[in-house]
Amino acid sequence: MDDILKKFGQRLKELRKSKGLTQKEMANLMDMTDRNYQRFEYGKINVPATTLCFLADFFGVTTDYLLDRSESPAQEKE
Repeated sequence: MDDILKKFGQRLKELRKSKGLTQKEMANLMDMTDRNYQRFEYGKINVPATTLCFLADFFGVTTDYLLDRSESPAQEKE
C-alpha cells in the first residue's frame, strides 16, 4: 500500500508542477490545509475517492494514471 501512495504522490507532484501551481495553491483550490495537501504528495495518507476523481478531472488524466496503474494519462477511446 505504501508504494501505491508514494507513486500517487509523485504523479500528483509532477502534474501540479506542470500547471505551475504551488502546494499552497492546490490546498486552497481543494479547500484544505497546506499540510494536508502535502501529505498527499508525500504519500502519507490515503486519498478519498471523491478527491481522487476531482484531481483526475482537474488535471485531465485518468484515476488509473494517478494511481500508477497506467502509463497513459488519457483515457483510451473506444
